[in-house]
Amino acid sequence: MTLTNSPPPRSTYRHGDLYRALLDAGIELARDGGPDAVVLREATRRAGVAPNAAYRHFGSRHELLQAVRSAASSALAVAMETELAGLRRSKRPADFARASLRALGIGYLRFAQTETGLFRMFAVPDESEGDVDPAKAGYSGLGPIQLLGAALDKLVETGVLPAERRPGAEYLAWSAVHGLATLVIDGPLRNLPPAQVDAVSQRLVDMVEKGL
Repeated sequence: MTLTNSPPPRSTYRHGDLYRALLDAGIELARDGGPDAVVLREATRRAGVAPNAAYRHFGSRHELLQAVRSAASSALAVAMETELAGLRRSKRPADFARASLRALGIGYLRFAQTETGLFRMFAVPDESEGDVDPAKAGYSGLGPIQLLGAALDKLVETGVLPAERRPGAEYLAWSAVHGLATLVIDGPLRNLPPAQVDAVSQRLVDMVEKGL
């Protein structure tokens, strides 16, 4: 998408407004074109300020990329939580624990397909992967990997997952859903009909749950 008209310049900002405006512009750039599209000069143009103004908040493109990546992580966590919130609570805790793990996987896969540009931000190395950072978290205060870890802990608590198989299980589950998401949006499965993608996604999360 080519924009020919710049937004009108803003004369004043309250404390923090310019940071948010630049971050929002970076998020929209990522939505349009992934990490390669996140350029500091274009973010300042969309925010309606001179390029030099950005350096008060982002000293480099790298810093903006990290902030947009954190925002993408937060959006992913919200998508996973939304899928989780739609579950009907089972009378059997073990059944609900299983369903919760599958819901998180489906939320991840749907996010990759509906927010593809933001999903591609995860190709940018995270300098603080695994940290509990509010900028990367959803409504619960947990990020995607913490949500997955909590679901796996519930599987242990309900007797579904043996405790000795718990260490590192989040990385196995994460690798599986991320791999399928990548195949669907950028790989040889990108031309699959939506109904087939949904069917494969359901089978994958069932496989992960049973295989752990």
